[in-house]
Parts: sequence; structure tokens; C-alpha cells
Amino acid sequence: MTGAGLTSDEVRGHLAMLGFSALVAGSFSLGAIVANDIAPQAITAARFVLATIVMGMVAFLQGDLRREYWQAPWRYFVLGALFTLYFVLMFEGLKTANPVSVAAVFTLMPLMSALFGWWLLRQVTTPRMALALGIAACGALWVIFRGDPAALWAFDIGRGEMIYFVGCIAHALYTPMVRKLNRGEGAAVFTFGMLVAGSVILGIVGFDDIRATDWAALPGMVWITIAYLTLFSTASSFFLLQYASLRLPSAKVMAYSYLTPAWVMLWEIGLGSMLPPTPLLFGIGATIIALLMLLRKERATG
Repeated sequence: MTGAGLTSDEVRGHLAMLGFSALVAGSFSLGAIVANDIAPQAITAARFVLATIVMGMVAFLQGDLRREYWQAPWRYFVLGALFTLYFVLMFEGLKTANPVSVAAVFTLMPLMSALFGWWLLRQVTTPRMALALGIAACGALWVIFRGDPAALWAFDIGRGEMIYFVGCIAHALYTPMVRKLNRGEGAAVFTFGMLVAGSVILGIVGFDDIRATDWAALPGMVWITIAYLTLFSTASSFFLLQYASLRLPSAKVMAYSYLTPAWVMLWEIGLGSMLPPTPLLFGIGATIIALLMLLRKERATG
């Protein structure tokens, strides 16, 4: 990334994606802290409602709230259902799973997105990208199975990781579905529509959990996490992703998801946890190699 061939715009794009991946990683570590203090549907509903307000303001300031953008509202409900499923299952999984292991599951999403992209959009993955995705998947599996070949052979996967994996399938499907269902709407208003639909879905499906939650008695850390998810994991990361997408090829943008386990490890250390066992570091290293492979590919092709 520091090669002589990079323009100043590309450098800023890379810095934006470094910030984006670090912010996304924080949601895993903070989510694990509060996962057992509030129902997954309740915290996701709070995050979606607040994020809807933030993104609504963004869309309004950009002048994107046009009537024609609200045609075929079923599209927003399809995307909202996928995104809410992802976040609800993320918090459910974090009740029992280690945040680093969950972040490793997250790195499987580009591979699954590539498969869904081929199925829905007939997007073809290059051989080098396929190799990078395979290396990242191997590294992720190594972390998920705690660096234990016997656990891998026995397919001894934790319940939390398995629950989150189902959520990642929904997220991986969400990515190509955005492109398939978008009819020219801007990123801000399209995200706003998805958040509105997701809030409605959560309000119906999670009504009992939302009503049963004693919001006034929630620990302060829960509110800190909700604020972080709203302002940083949603709003700030949206702007960073949009900024980088205008300056970098899509493969480079996607590649930064492979840094998530490494960032989560740093978050965990910063929050007082110990360094993960050495065998897990090899798996994290494999995902970073995949990142470098994808960046090199894009640099070679321009």
C-alpha cells in the first residue's frame, strides 16, 4: 500500500478502509461485553432506529429524499430482513463465542458473497482472487477451530460461531442483492430505506423483547455500545466506505474485511483481554496474506 505507484487519492482511500475495518471490529468486542445484558432483537432495534434517524438526516442533507426512490418498497424490506437477521444472530452468537473467533467467521463473507454474486449477477471471480479467498477461508477456519486440528477433524464448532455463521450467510446474500435491487438510488437514501424497513421488521418480530426490556435500568455499557454501533459502526463507517469506494477498486475495498480478526485482537487487548494463543495467530496471519494478495492483484491491473 505504500508503493510508489499510489496516488494521494488512493492513499486516502486505503486510510479510510483501515479506519472502516477498525470501527467494524469494535462492534464485535463491545457486542460481546453486553450480549448477555440485553436481548439481541432489542439492541438491534435500538441500533436500527437511531441509525435510521442519522441516515435520514444524511439523505435529507444530500437532497436524496425523492418520491421516485420509494417505488417498489418491497425491495427495502428484503434487504432490511437480511440485515436485521445478520445483526440479531451476531449478538446471539456473541453470547457464547469469543469475539476473535466471530471475527474470523466474518472473513468467510467475501467467499460467500462471491458465490452469491455468481448466482445472482453472474459475476466471475479471477483465479488470484479465488486463491486469496481460499487462503482467507483456511485461516478463518483455523481460528474458528481454535488452532486445534482434532477439533477441525471432528468439526467441533462452537454454538455461538455456528449461529453467527448463519447470520453471515444473510449478510453475504445482502451484498449482491443491493446491486440487484438498486434502481439508481443514492447510497444514503438506499441505506435509509433499508434501515426504515429493518426497524419496522424488528418492531413487529421483536416486539415482546423490546417491551420486556427495562431500558432505564440497562447498564451504561449497553448504551455506550448502542451509541458506538449507531455513530461509528453505521454512520462513520458508511462515510468511510463511500469515500474509499470512490477511490479504490471494489476488490481492494472488500479485501479489508480480512483485517477484522487482527483489529478485534487489538480491541480485546485494549479492553483488558490476554493475547490469543499462538496457534490462532497463524490463522489471523493467513487472512492478512489474503488481504495483501487482493491488494497486489488490483495494483497490477490498475
